[in-house]
Amino acid sequence: MTSSMMFNIATFSYLVSMLIFFAFLATKVKGVGLAGSLASYFGFIVHTTAIVLRWKESYDIGHGHAPLSNLYESVTFFAWTIILIFGIIDLKYKYRVVGAFVVPFALFGMAWAQLGLSSGIEPLVPALQSNWLLYHVITCFLGYAAFAVACGLSIMYLIKAGQEGSADSTAQAGGVISMFPSIKVLDDLNYKAIMVGFPLLTLGIITGAAWANYAWGTYWSWDPKETWSLIVWFVYAAFLHARITRGWVGKRAAILSIVGFAATIFCYLGVNLVLSGLHSYGGR
Repeated sequence: MTSSMMFNIATFSYLVSMLIFFAFLATKVKGVGLAGSLASYFGFIVHTTAIVLRWKESYDIGHGHAPLSNLYESVTFFAWTIILIFGIIDLKYKYRVVGAFVVPFALFGMAWAQLGLSSGIEPLVPALQSNWLLYHVITCFLGYAAFAVACGLSIMYLIKAGQEGSADSTAQAGGVISMFPSIKVLDDLNYKAIMVGFPLLTLGIITGAAWANYAWGTYWSWDPKETWSLIVWFVYAAFLHARITRGWVGKRAAILSIVGFAATIFCYLGVNLVLSGLHSYGGR
């Protein structure tokens, strides 16, 4: 079996997981929620195997590099990190309903990669021929994944807070939203996810600067990717600063978390696909 076939199986598993989580929302049966988690775990195991197999395939055809060198590989790796962070939260807190708002991020990424991107294994461009590639990409995408989970939690928070503040909240008390964790828990999980993602993003920027110096002879050149990475860093730094010093919690924190993830997605995909610069190879 090839890595491409295994990526397809992982994508299908995430689709099944998402549908089961939606069914969980409709039925409120705990066993259905557990089945959604198990489907995502199965997809994660297959996904992990596919990444390892693709790495081996790269060596088999003589290129010999980690599967992190083009848009297809980075999108599939991003989806893998999202399920990894989700799995950790799911195992620790067992709020199954969170899967309905996080697994779709991984599914959409995998579906786009499988249906719309070239999956060929290409030799590394000179700028990528460094071990800094691994350190930089892994730390950045783990940070991005934590921000994706924070975004999903923030959407849940805003829905829950909106329902509790509505005039007919009593009538809706037994509805789907009653399955959500309390707004206090959602706010706390959002904060914890960003507390994990922020140092990882910081480390990713530092390793990226070291890599840039190795590849281009300068630590920082205000390339669009570097500039947007700094913008994302400032958004989440503002989130943490406002929360710690100003007591920002609740809706304002949730909205800033969503804004931060939108900036993250533009930094990752928008810059690669729309803007030109030293990182243009990332859009191929």
